[in-house]
This record gives sequence, structure tokens and C-alpha cells, in this order.
Amino acid sequence: MSGRTTPSGLVAELSAWASGLRPFDIPPRVARLAQSQILSQLAAIRAGWAHPRGQDLVRAFGAPLQDDPARSACVLAGLGSWLNLDDTAYAGHLSNATVAVPVAYAHALGLTGRELVTAVVAANECAARITAASTLGPFRGQSAVQTALVGAVSGRLGCQRAPAEQWTNALGLALAMPPWTTLHGFLGSDARILSVLLPVRTSMDACDAAAAGLRGAADILEHPDGFLARFADVPLPEVVTRGLGELWHTDTLSFKMRPAGPGIDAAVDCAVELHAQHREVLLDHLDDIDEIVVAASAYTLYVGRRAEQYVTGPDTPASTLPLSIRYALATALLHGDLTLADYAEPVVRDPRRWALAQRVRLIHDSAMTRELLTGEAPFGDAIADAGAAGAAWAERFFGDLVHDVAARSADPARNYENATKRTPAKVTVRLRDGRTFSRERVIPVGAAGPETRARHSELIRSKFISAGGDRQVADAWDGLFDAAAKELADLLETALRNPTE
Repeated sequence: MSGRTTPSGLVAELSAWASGLRPFDIPPRVARLAQSQILSQLAAIRAGWAHPRGQDLVRAFGAPLQDDPARSACVLAGLGSWLNLDDTAYAGHLSNATVAVPVAYAHALGLTGRELVTAVVAANECAARITAASTLGPFRGQSAVQTALVGAVSGRLGCQRAPAEQWTNALGLALAMPPWTTLHGFLGSDARILSVLLPVRTSMDACDAAAAGLRGAADILEHPDGFLARFADVPLPEVVTRGLGELWHTDTLSFKMRPAGPGIDAAVDCAVELHAQHREVLLDHLDDIDEIVVAASAYTLYVGRRAEQYVTGPDTPASTLPLSIRYALATALLHGDLTLADYAEPVVRDPRRWALAQRVRLIHDSAMTRELLTGEAPFGDAIADAGAAGAAWAERFFGDLVHDVAARSADPARNYENATKRTPAKVTVRLRDGRTFSRERVIPVGAAGPETRARHSELIRSKFISAGGDRQVADAWDGLFDAAAKELADLLETALRNPTE
């Protein structure tokens, strides 16, 4: 006997569940969401690869599918992450790791469709839960790299059918020295294209180390000197293992339909609708537009404030520009859409966009902030779980935008089948002659809610094709769960053909 005792701790409990997850443990609705998630992230990878900075990444690290699956996983993670076409959940930007890494290993190991879907769901559940436990902390969205660390370990070990102890050790090692994102580097340079690639690389090394026998701390999350003590202002360790096998975080998936930063989606949807309804008036009277008023929640204004510090007109880094609500809104109003081409030469230098962007004014709507906090995503559920401490965190985080947040208690019997992501916005275009045109939306197109649950397969099929994806792959995707190994390999290789050729 080795003399080792069974590890105890939150990571060990989560690992025991995830390592034992099997395809038919997953409810069909959750498996279908994961299928759409995989295709959606393949679209994001294609889009990121087609951009000049994405081509730079491939020159530096190699093609998305290569002989070394660990390196392949890193490239896939980097390409899909940096232009805000990646999908999110409550909590975290999951797909950059929870899809990218299983895709690399499923291809390398010759897995079937149901094995890929199972690995993705296991990775989702692990990454989302640990992200949720640290959501009330210093990092948001992609800057919260713990999502990628956990998702990458879980996605790889799920494909490899590794034993629970190996999961525990790899997660403990990966979370021992997590990166601490610096905002200036993240927004002020091209470094953001590496923001997921680097933690995925760390996780691949942690998996190798665990396979060789190195041990991680099974109580790395909850220990007084552990992860949550440093990465959460209001730690929520209880959510890590709550409802395993019954409460599915994959139910909270929101699909990104256009490349725009967090909190911007609903406003861009409104601008697209305004263009469709009033195109001739808007374009014929472009110089007569007095202002474009965006009423939104505290979250949208917070994102806008942080991003605009780094927006310097046409020379803004491509990784930062999708976070500019002013540029995104001006583009959508002018052209009726927002695509990856809008973040590259030559259109990024269109003076009309920048002139119109200067007329965008953001205002806080307190009712929209209350609406934001009623949804599970992006952090409403964490605030509810934390009660009074969560309400106090929200007031500190948003500063003068939020006062007297009403503390609410989460229902311990709840599930996420009806989860929503409410990031509301109202866009009003005012002309100098007094005419106004307005549109309002609470849940963005593709975000968690009843509309998305009803038609996510259709939405993601459109997203994949619009990213240049093969129609035959899109047509076959509904059968992914039942795909044999050879069929899955063919689908992945076709989906990931070089978009620049």
C-alpha cells in the first residue's frame, strides 16, 4: 500500500463527481446546449483565426489542430477568446477552455461525439462552480483566469477518463499559483490574445505533473491561505459542490452572436433593429443626428468606463475595440450589423464611425440595474447567495452608480432550467429636428432566456455559417451526440479548415 489517504476538500469532492460523469447522466436538454456550445465556439475560433492578430498567433504557436494536443488546446483557446465571440455562463467565460481543450483531445484520442459532449459538460460544471465561488472578487469575465485553469484541466482529464485523484492533484496544482491579470496589459496591448492561452498552458502542465505523481492541495479552494482567500472578496465555497448532478450550470449558457464586450450586446441588438427600421432616415440625415443615448445598467456603464480609457480611435488595439460600446453602437447603426471585419483594416479607420461614436452618451438607469440583478448571470446569483454581504459588494464594486442594493436570498431548491441573463439597454437616436427613434431590449439575442432555449440550435447554426463554416458540418451537427469517432474527426477537421485559404 502507498500509505496515502483519500484527499478531502472541495476540489476532491468535485473531482470525484466529474470523473464519474457518464453520457447518459446528462439530461438531454443539457447535452443539446453543450452541442450548440461546441459549434458556437468553433465559429469563434474560425473568426479569431481569420483576423490578422489571430494569424500572428498561429505563426507563433502553430495550427489549431496539430500533433501535440496540449499545444493544440492552447492555440484553440487563444483563437476563440479574444474578440468576444466566446460563450459565457453563470459563471464565467467557459467555452475558451471547456470547449477548446476537449476538442483538441477528442480529435487526438479518437473520441466519439458523446464522449466529447460529456467532457465539455464536466468541464463546464467544474469551471462554472469554481468561478461562481470567486465571482464577488476583483476579476470579471475573461480577466478571471480561474475559469480557464479549471476548465482546461477538467476538459482534458474528462477526455482521458483520468481517475478522481488525478483530477484533484491537477486542479490543486493549477490553482496553486494562478495568474493575476493586470488591466493595462489586458486592454492596452495585444496581450489579451494570450489571456486564455497562457492559463490553459499552465493547466496542461498541471495535468502532466499530476499524471507523473505530483500532488496538489485538495483543499486549495477553502483553505485560509488558499485560492478563495486571495481571489474572492466574498467567497462562496458552498456553491462548488451544491446540487452536483441536479443543478446544471450548463443550463445558464449564453451564446455570443456578435463580437462585442460584456454588457454591450443588448445595446448593439437595439442598434441593429434601428438600422433595419429607419435605415434611409438615419443614413440620409447622418450629420443631423444630435446624440445617441444609451440607457443601461450599472454593469454596462462600468464596462464602458473601464474600456474607454484604452480606446484611442483607429489605432485602438483590436483586442480592446470590441469592448467599446461607442464604436460598436456606431458601427451597428451605420451598417446594420457588427462583425469581425469591423475590427480590422481598412474599415476600422472609417471616419464616419468615429464621428458618430463621439455622439454616443451613456446614462444609468436604476431600474435596469435592478433588472440586471434579478438574473442569474452574470453575477446576480452570486449576490443573492451572499445575501447582505453580496449587496454590500455590489455597492462597493459599482461605486456611485449603485446605492441601497436590496439583499435577496437565493432559493436553495432552485434549478437553472429557467436561468436568465438580463443586461438591458435602451438606445434612443435624437435628430436635430426633434425626431427620435428608440429600441429597448432586456435579454440580448442568444443570451440565457426562453428565446435562446427554444432556438439555440438555429441561432448557432447561423453563427457558424456566418463565420465561414461549412454548411454540411452545420447540417450534421444536431447528430453530434451520436457521432462515431471517425465522423467526429471529419466534422472537427472540416470545421477548423484555415478560414484564410
